[in-house]
Amino acid sequence: MSLLDVPSYAPANANSPSDATTEAAAEATNSSTLPDLVCFAHLHWDFVWQRPQHLLSRFAKHTRVFYVEEPCTHYGDKTMAPWLEIKDREEGKLKIVVVHLPEGLSEEAADKTQADILTEYFRKENIQDFVAWYYSPMFLAKSRQFQPALTIYDCMDELANFKGAHPELRSREQELFRKAQLVFTGGQSLYEAKTKQHPSAHAFPSSIDKAHFGQARRAAAEPADQAGIAHPRVGFFGVVDERLDIELLGQLATARPDWQFVIIGPVVKIDPATLPQAKNIHYLGGKDYKELPDYLRGWDVATLLFADNESTKFISPTKTPEYLSAGRPVVSTPIRDVVRPYGELGLVHIAAQAPEFEQAIEKALQDGTDPAWLKRVDEYLATISWDQTWQGMVDLMQSELKKTRA
Repeated sequence: MSLLDVPSYAPANANSPSDATTEAAAEATNSSTLPDLVCFAHLHWDFVWQRPQHLLSRFAKHTRVFYVEEPCTHYGDKTMAPWLEIKDREEGKLKIVVVHLPEGLSEEAADKTQADILTEYFRKENIQDFVAWYYSPMFLAKSRQFQPALTIYDCMDELANFKGAHPELRSREQELFRKAQLVFTGGQSLYEAKTKQHPSAHAFPSSIDKAHFGQARRAAAEPADQAGIAHPRVGFFGVVDERLDIELLGQLATARPDWQFVIIGPVVKIDPATLPQAKNIHYLGGKDYKELPDYLRGWDVATLLFADNESTKFISPTKTPEYLSAGRPVVSTPIRDVVRPYGELGLVHIAAQAPEFEQAIEKALQDGTDPAWLKRVDEYLATISWDQTWQGMVDLMQSELKKTRA
């Protein structure tokens, strides 16, 4: 079987979320000015719906999008021939590209195999005039052979600070800075760091699909696994990894046995046995993006329980505006991109240590019944959306493409 005699998988595709103004934004962009877009991402498309999915699902309305994921290594099988899997999303307008590899390849051999397979796939699909969009600099090892019309680095996190980061990640990032015409950042703190390293860095902080999360403000039935949990409920959703302050969570649960802590999200890169266990802590696992408003609806306070460590130094949590759009009062540890602007505007309570955080939750419990607070929240949220973020990126891309094609 040829490397490109591939099985194509197209599981049922849930309707992708979009803002109410998507149609208007779509009309504002001439699709003929957008070449193909090839995204190289360390995040699996079907894992958690976040920044890449919000942005690339919008690009898929105008051009072909190819989402190249990390390879799938078949441990226990050293004899299989490498092959390529293609999965359709966004009604077939976005293709997830995954190379399957046998166990035992060196990193260099794995990169070369992926490069060869991707080169053949690009030829087969006639991917010539395209934008290369990187979420991880590590993909340079399997994509240096391509000559995109435009290279973009959408830096949504300081990956080098994360647990288990590749030792060459910082040097690869410097290489990507030299290749990229545009650098987008997922928050203001990242922008302040990256603008010192690239002449055309632009801040595009976390945004919001207000219509989707606004569903939490309307009455509806409770999800079965949350319905029996008593109130008041203090919630968190997101990936449960080294960024979550598990010590703070345990301290709060001990101090307030009358509060119920609801934690939603997959456990990644940390041992689940290290998570605090108590009768008033409820780990409900990962949920689909479309289910999140149903859970948020039943919370009394939403939290950003982030630890103070290297992995959280530059984060800009998308869940901040998502919580607020759901009408939930929010308490956060002092993450810079939450303090600015949400804390400074009085939309989110900021607290560091457990006693202070407990007091902030007490105050937040009053916000949910304060129409003045909710009015201020909505006035701020009216200034941001994923459509606006996407359109701002497209404007910069089109301007840069004109320069390269002049």
